[in-house]
Amino acid sequence: MEREVLKEPKFDKELLKLIHSGLAESELLEQLSDYHENDIADALEQLTVDERKKLYPLLGAKKLSEIFTYIDDVDLYLKELDLKNAAKVISCMDSDDAVDVLEEMDNISQNRLVDLLDDDSGRDVRLILSYDDDEIGSQMTNNYIVIQNSLTIRQAMHELIKQAGEHDNISTIYVTNSQQRYYGAIDLKDLIIAREYQSLDDLIITSYPYVTDHEKISDCIERIKDYAEDSIPILSADGFILGIITAQDIVEVVDEELGEDYAKLAGLTAESDLKESISKSMKKRLPWLIILLFLGIGVSTVVGIFEAVVAALPIVICFQSLILDMSGNVGTQSLAVTIRVLMDENLTAKQKLQLVGKEIKVGLANGIFLGIMAFFFIGIYSFTLKNNPLENAFLISGCVGVSLMVAIVISSLVGTLIPLFFHKIKMDPAVASGPLITTINDLVAVITYYGLAWLLLINYLHLV
Repeated sequence: MEREVLKEPKFDKELLKLIHSGLAESELLEQLSDYHENDIADALEQLTVDERKKLYPLLGAKKLSEIFTYIDDVDLYLKELDLKNAAKVISCMDSDDAVDVLEEMDNISQNRLVDLLDDDSGRDVRLILSYDDDEIGSQMTNNYIVIQNSLTIRQAMHELIKQAGEHDNISTIYVTNSQQRYYGAIDLKDLIIAREYQSLDDLIITSYPYVTDHEKISDCIERIKDYAEDSIPILSADGFILGIITAQDIVEVVDEELGEDYAKLAGLTAESDLKESISKSMKKRLPWLIILLFLGIGVSTVVGIFEAVVAALPIVICFQSLILDMSGNVGTQSLAVTIRVLMDENLTAKQKLQLVGKEIKVGLANGIFLGIMAFFFIGIYSFTLKNNPLENAFLISGCVGVSLMVAIVISSLVGTLIPLFFHKIKMDPAVASGPLITTINDLVAVITYYGLAWLLLINYLHLV
């Protein structure tokens, strides 16, 4: 009997049919409450502007705030509301979601909306907007439960129930002392199963991790990931809880960091996106490309020096791209390993030296293996397809194999030393290393290959 394969649930069509059904407002609202906000967001995007404007008052500010968090270009939909109602919707959002929405808007609209937010939301949003984008404080949310360490178990449970109406991040409860400074955290499970006669202090984890608001994201994200907690508090310099960063926020931050690192390895100052103007994209890409243009001219000049080698032994040019590609790939691998290791700020000079030694050994081992493969396969290729004499064919393949081995070893070394150098002089190794290593490896590969061909095949073995 053939098993039925479960299909991905799609509720947007059901919702569109429901919205267009002409039901009374109270009944429509009741039925909409059975659907997840993400599905309602999908349906909302498929309605006309007039249909959405009729639906907004029915849903209300609180429900709209939950739905809008699942829409990518939410600023376009907020513009369909007047400023006062848009401010009500944003006020109902978690502070981090509200900031994400506001950052999509122009400065004038952003400032006008912030001024219209309720007191609590306005204060939280202004605080988060005050941080630089690379500071962990810019990622925090005010959606958390906090209690005092002087409470009894019964009082703590009462406070939890009271605050849970406004904040749904309840798996970890944060605790302050009598001066309102951070004291520790309690796991919700421990509080639920606690007996009334127990002391609250017995449940508090006073060594629970935290970060401070002005820490750089790149400096503390690995530490946050290592703890694998649902949320971690963000404190001011004097120990007050300002907000928390949740596991979902951490995933988003890591994703952004990976995107930025990927952009940096390509020589970009930041990631590009579809809405970005051509001039802005050019500004990101041109600086390194101009530098690489002149470095490329240098590589071409070096190739020109070996014109006599190409003229005397044309077959050598067939394998130039092989040497260049392999050295480039090896250099990129070493670069990726080195940058990953350099994320540990406590790396000692001895450990850095060990890294260099290891990469040289790996490069040598890979170089020998690939060089031997190149020797046999290129020799067979030159003999069978290029009709070179057997001895000449394997002399040429031997030159390619030795060049490949030398180029791989040097590329491993370059791919390790350059990011270490830039890290030493306080430059971002990802930004500076990626494009530069590619060009340097090309230069090394060209000099190695054509130099050996000239020295071994022409001057020493006299193949021509």
